[in-house]
Amino acid sequence: MNATVDVTAQWVRTSWTKQSRSGEDAARRNALPVAFTLPDTTPPLVHTVTQREWEHDFEPRFSVLHGPPSRADVQLREADGLLRIMLLPRGMPGAIRRRPPAVRLRPGEWVRWQITYRQARYSGRGPWYYSLDTLNLAFGPVSTKDIFLGVPTRHVDERAQLTAYRRG
Repeated sequence: MNATVDVTAQWVRTSWTKQSRSGEDAARRNALPVAFTLPDTTPPLVHTVTQREWEHDFEPRFSVLHGPPSRADVQLREADGLLRIMLLPRGMPGAIRRRPPAVRLRPGEWVRWQITYRQARYSGRGPWYYSLDTLNLAFGPVSTKDIFLGVPTRHVDERAQLTAYRRG
C-alpha cells in the first residue's frame, strides 16, 4: 500500500567500527545529526543520508528517491485519515527483545524512529560494524524543508547497547 501514500521520508544511516565505540571518537560520532534539511523537491520522496566512519570520516552523502519508502524498510497503511507506520528491521537489531507497536499519524504529523544494529561485513565474516538508522517520516504535505530539525510528534527509540561479540 506504499504507492499512493503522501509521505516525506528521510533516512539518516550512520555506521561505525569498533574504533568509534568509546572515547573521543564515540563523542564525535554521538554528535552527528539525526536529521537534515530536505532537498527542493516534491513528495512523495525518500531523502537518504549516509554517514560512515570508513567512508570519508562520517561526511554525509545524500541521495533522493521520488516515491514512497521501500516496503522492505517500512510498512505504511492509510485508513480512516490516519497513517500506520511500522519500521522493519534490517539485519540484527541490538538486544531488542520486544518490538514497539506501530505508530499512527494524522496529516501534518511526523515520527522519528531510531534503531541500532550490530553487523559483520562481508556476509558474516570480517570485523563487526555498528549502525544507527533514523527514520524521519511525515504524513501529508510538508510545510518547511526544515521539518525534521524540530521536535517530532512521535518518537520511537529502539536504540540498544551494542556490545562487542566474540565469535567462537
